[in-house]
Amino acid sequence: MTVIGIISDTHGQLSEAAFAALADSDHIIHAGDIGNPAILRELETLAPVTAVLGNNDFDEYGQAVGRFARPVIDGVRFLVAHYPRDVKISFAGSGALAPGDPIPQVCVHGHTHVPEIVTGPEARPATYVVCPGAAFRPRGGFPRCIAKIDVSDGCVNSVRVEALTGETLLEA
Repeated sequence: MTVIGIISDTHGQLSEAAFAALADSDHIIHAGDIGNPAILRELETLAPVTAVLGNNDFDEYGQAVGRFARPVIDGVRFLVAHYPRDVKISFAGSGALAPGDPIPQVCVHGHTHVPEIVTGPEARPATYVVCPGAAFRPRGGFPRCIAKIDVSDGCVNSVRVEALTGETLLEA
């Protein structure tokens, strides 16, 4: 099984608690508003990192960090963008996918600072739409949090949002 840690909206602040919460990750996704290239370097000491630019990021991360990312991790297809609207896929398509691109199983976004896990018709054609909330300046009455997804052999086994203290806030 592969553990994917998802973090967003660090805004230049990677707390010890956030770093510790991601320590068991085999791969880390940062859904934008990184705030400092040093954060990605620090996360890379834990696991490989896939990151996208947020509205508060500048093009200081090099070509490896763009507006969208489409990693395949342990056979599971992801679409990552900072804005929720950028991971919404309609019958007319998506700005993040070219015609003929495979449909992602999991869409990940940041920006709202409010954690969510969407499944069913509202997530379609993806299986899940996940926002990890915010590791810095959370909103909506939620604490600082991250998300974790367990995958293996092309299947999503579990999706959860965890407070930086370790308690599960949402799961699917």
